[in-house]
Amino acid sequence: MELNGISALVSGGASGLGEATVRRLVGAGASCVILDRNPDAGERLGKELGERTAFVGGDVTSPDDVARAVEEASRRGPLRVAVSCAGIGWAQRVVSRDGAPHDLDPFRSVIEVNLIGTFNVLRLAAARIASTEPTADGERGVVVNTASIAAFEGQIGQIAYSASKGGIVGLTLPAARDLAPAGVRVVTIAPGLMDTPLLGLLPEEARAALGASVLFPKRLGRPADFAGLVAHIVENPYLNGEVIRLDGGLRMQPK
Repeated sequence: MELNGISALVSGGASGLGEATVRRLVGAGASCVILDRNPDAGERLGKELGERTAFVGGDVTSPDDVARAVEEASRRGPLRVAVSCAGIGWAQRVVSRDGAPHDLDPFRSVIEVNLIGTFNVLRLAAARIASTEPTADGERGVVVNTASIAAFEGQIGQIAYSASKGGIVGLTLPAARDLAPAGVRVVTIAPGLMDTPLLGLLPEEARAALGASVLFPKRLGRPADFAGLVAHIVENPYLNGEVIRLDGGLRMQPK
């Protein structure tokens, strides 16, 4: 599928992996709607990238907010691409060293944002993508979700995050099967250690140690690496129903 001339929606598009994705899609000729909870960053990015970019403030867990973003994206052209990058994390053991059980509310919040929010974007965007005119080979578009290698190798204290990302992995194939008659593909990226604003808070020594743990290349993943894979997924019509690790060969240890 050609990126030039289509419309795309990127949740969590105001920073990190989402921002890099927005930049890549707009640079290839797509119009892009940024759905994010950070109005300052979202509006600033929209202004920087120009008239083919728009910001819609909202939360991925809100059907109304996502529906507004879908409408705005559809107004700018045929909605062909939706990318879910919004997510949160939480670190806590199932039972702490002092015997206290994991708090339920943060577990619920991580599942709500990461898994239910991803599904909310998937269902609403896919419904609109499915209503567009098909291309010559019958394709209407693609939804790209973001999981994590923590879905497969969750570390100590990652129970909430790993469960949420494992759910995204699990919905990928059935979603692709559900949407195949409509000509809509579903692919999930499972990033490893990515150089996002969250890791940017760590001391340089700690960041270097994390990068050295990667098999090759021995560095943290770059948001541009993620965005490049998103663009390839859009352009390669034979990628469907798959979870792609983007991790430099890294296999996470327990801690």
